Amino acid sequence: MTEPDPRIVDAEIVEEPAQPVPQPQFDYTDGGVPTFDYVRDRIENKYATSIGANELAEDTPQAKSVDEQMAEREQAGRDKLEEIRRQLRGE
Repeated sequence: MTEPDPRIVDAEIVEEPAQPVPQPQFDYTDGGVPTFDYVRDRIENKYATSIGANELAEDTPQAKSVDEQMAEREQAGRDKLEEIRRQLRGE
């Protein structure tokens, strides 16, 4: 009789019961209504984004208040009007 090949392994297939797959929590109910957690997360993310954008805008050297921007714009308008008046007078 021939010797069995030592590289061949005799094994048995064991069937394990399938593990239940956890269902992910969806952002909407079966009726199509968003969940409270989903809405809260969206609001918190938008709020955090707006605060972060505001902080970044304040830290830039170009950041000016609306009043300062309006004052500069009004002054530039007055200067341009004065320049046009001088040109019309022939100065």
